[in-house]
Amino acid sequence: MKFLCGIDEAGRGPLAGPLVVAGVILKKDILGLNDSKKLSEKKREKLFDEIKESSKYHIVFKSAKEIDDFGISFCLKSSILEIMQNLQEFSDSFLMDGNTNFGIKNLQKEIKADAKYTCVSAASILAKVSRDRFMDKISSNYPNYNFDKHKGYGTKAHIEAIKEFGRSDIHRVTFKLKALGETEFGNQTLLSF
Repeated sequence: MKFLCGIDEAGRGPLAGPLVVAGVILKKDILGLNDSKKLSEKKREKLFDEIKESSKYHIVFKSAKEIDDFGISFCLKSSILEIMQNLQEFSDSFLMDGNTNFGIKNLQKEIKADAKYTCVSAASILAKVSRDRFMDKISSNYPNYNFDKHKGYGTKAHIEAIKEFGRSDIHRVTFKLKALGETEFGNQTLLSF
């Protein structure tokens, strides 16, 4: 018997750090699963280990450089395809949180699936915790930016740090900021922070 595989991402919109996409097939019920954004950090951390022990899963990281080189949509699509390939032995049904399936055959999509389906909630948690841990780990290598505080998202403090120190090698240079007087051109993303 094959089970539904839930897929979700963390890090689509930050100014720095990777995109992380996770796919999860739960082998047993886990209490307390929900969209990772609705859970406390402590709760996510506790569920993270429980999910890994109770599932088949695959987690994909795409670096800021890959996002700059290929675009966020390509990175999302290639991550999803990698997950589907790695978990196809255990699932023939895949569900992505969101409003697009990136033209991928056999990939269902549903808005707010991360709050409705436990396997997508679990994927949301694996992606979020994996990304947060990565940003915490590298934070000491980039002391000017305090990545452990904002995880690379466009907070006021982070934008002020970019104004003062410029972008680091893990910043997404194609994500342009109105706050820095940058304008959109080509395949770049303009962010209104």
